[in-house]
Amino acid sequence: MKAPAPPPAFTDLLATLREDMDRFMAVMMSGEDLDDRDYLDWDKLRYKTPPDGMTHQEWWLALKMRRRSMRRPVPLRRVGDLSLSYALPGELLRALDEVSQRASGQIALPDEVMNKTTRDRYVIQSLVEEAISSSQLEGASTSRKEAKRMLAYGEAPKNRSQQMILNNYWAMQRVREIRHEPFTPERICEIHRIVTGKTLDNPDSAGKIQSNPDPNDRVKIFGEDENVLHRPPPVEELPTRIQALCDFANGDSKADPYIPPVVRALVVHFMMGYDHYFEDGNGRTARALFYWSMLKQGYWLTEHLAISRILKQAPSKYARSFLYTEQDEGDLTYFFVVSPAGDTTCAGGARRVLESKNARIATSSHIAGSWAWRVQSQASRPASIGNQRSVELLYGGIAHELPLGVQANCQE
Repeated sequence: MKAPAPPPAFTDLLATLREDMDRFMAVMMSGEDLDDRDYLDWDKLRYKTPPDGMTHQEWWLALKMRRRSMRRPVPLRRVGDLSLSYALPGELLRALDEVSQRASGQIALPDEVMNKTTRDRYVIQSLVEEAISSSQLEGASTSRKEAKRMLAYGEAPKNRSQQMILNNYWAMQRVREIRHEPFTPERICEIHRIVTGKTLDNPDSAGKIQSNPDPNDRVKIFGEDENVLHRPPPVEELPTRIQALCDFANGDSKADPYIPPVVRALVVHFMMGYDHYFEDGNGRTARALFYWSMLKQGYWLTEHLAISRILKQAPSKYARSFLYTEQDEGDLTYFFVVSPAGDTTCAGGARRVLESKNARIATSSHIAGSWAWRVQSQASRPASIGNQRSVELLYGGIAHELPLGVQANCQE
């Protein structure tokens, strides 16, 4: 990935424009009338046609002044003790409100969807989909058919890619188990250990926060030509930072400053990727923590959202949003906008999937009732997960194994 062009320094733009106060006032007055629905970063804006009579720099300055007036602080810090904040422009606020209503079940769902037995069937399918997509985001290469068959029959993974998928499935199951528990560094390390088991070049690093003080040993994010795109905090800061992340994740609606619940989950996701506590597997762990935070705050419909499948449709946007935030004064809005929670179609899509699955299963249950497959507890499963229910219904998850007449009703 190529490094995006950093925006002009805000103070430099102000100093230049203030040399002509009449022009300065005209630019500042134009800010409220500018279209900022797409919340463009400088790297894209510099190639767009600016509003009539404005230069790109003036356009950027006017947008920045408007965005700064909306910014809300987050009680976490970037490298160098720099601040983090976010804005909630109209489109994003509408999307987050939609997610809050739908993911918490405030908008009524059919009784069949609310039924625990039926919900469990849907959840398992969603966990399978998230396990596959999250692994593929990190480079796993295996077909969906093979992955679903492996999970359905409890087969041993044949390669590293399949192991990643199996690990992600276990991690998501574990998150469901601890969804009401507080975040702690130990539990985050446990999730990482599950996510990365038998997939790391250095197996001993699974579940262990980086601690070697040698800067050359610290994980970095590289782009094209091996240029460093992001240097995470030094290892001596990680214990304090991961505890601060847990304290933030455990905050509630009475905490000051007030953080909307969905925003809290998104910040947890971002910080896990930004701080890079572990040698590898930070992205997979970050997405698991997002689910944990959402479920912990009562958004049970999140179980039905395969967010990695959405992110996988535009992985470069997901990766670049971290860089835009770092380059532009810690503005987390860039990350929020590209996240599934920033899309009004996301939660609405989950509702439609639930209703559609309910209709299909109601039609085919009398045929497919005897075709329940098992995701068995293997001997190699991490002991920390404990004894799970050994049978999980995977209607639709392995629809290719059903008779042809049933496939049409049960497939995703």
